Amino acid sequence: MAVLSIQSHVVYGYAGNTAAVFPMQRLGRTVWAVNTVEFSNHTGYGSWKGKVLGAELINDLVLGLEERGVLDRCQAVLSGYLGDESTGDAVINAVKKARALNPSAVYCCDPVMGDTGRGIYVKPGIPSIFKNNLLPAADIACPNQFEIENITGIEVKNISGAVNAIEKLHKIGPSIVLVTSYKETDGEISMLASDKKNIYKITTPELPLGCDVAGTGDMTTAIFLSRYLETKSTEIALELCASSVYGILEASFKEFNTNGKKAPLELNIIDAQSQLCSPSYNFKAVKVL
Repeated sequence: MAVLSIQSHVVYGYAGNTAAVFPMQRLGRTVWAVNTVEFSNHTGYGSWKGKVLGAELINDLVLGLEERGVLDRCQAVLSGYLGDESTGDAVINAVKKARALNPSAVYCCDPVMGDTGRGIYVKPGIPSIFKNNLLPAADIACPNQFEIENITGIEVKNISGAVNAIEKLHKIGPSIVLVTSYKETDGEISMLASDKKNIYKITTPELPLGCDVAGTGDMTTAIFLSRYLETKSTEIALELCASSVYGILEASFKEFNTNGKKAPLELNIIDAQSQLCSPSYNFKAVKVL
């Protein structure tokens, strides 16, 4: 079985498919990567080269999979950074085709639109595409704190606000919600995961990565999806995901400081790949609700 991953790609560094594909492969998934943009580097550097690839190419590549007779092997569709509004239609088209051939196929939507400190960094029409088209069709949604606030209109400054926002997002469509980063207390950062029955929370120390680091949400979503497909448990998937993500972020931060780099921190996924299968940490989820 395979995961069809439709998101951005960078030549240098880790963001979008560059941050998502290898973790899923390392965890035993076959991944079909379809790129929505091809950039030299992520946009946090302030300048980049490349272009948006567009919906026509995405539709064509998915059609090619269909013509090969392999699309029924698609266990999940994962979408992230879109590039432009029309790409949203191409994602929905891919999800419909995958579900038609495999009704149990899962759609996981990472509604990439912005982050705390950077604000909205996608084209103006894209947030509404997520709210009105993609999230209603999703089984799993993986926003960060900034994104779930933007989607639901609910300010998330404490656990009560987070719970309200998660419940509103469930009503939009997804049966599982992972808030990939949630900050309530200085020096700590959390993930929240809900399956409508229970909401789980894991809190870890916050590493001073800086607001220009990219790919953490893409990597987190990919690991969570892979672990959920493996375990079918929101709680266990959260625990395994949080443990791996923290291990990789810690290794990335240590390497960054050792080399005295001044550019934005890049994820050190390859050198820290052992953290994917056998994480050094074993964080346990706490039931919030």
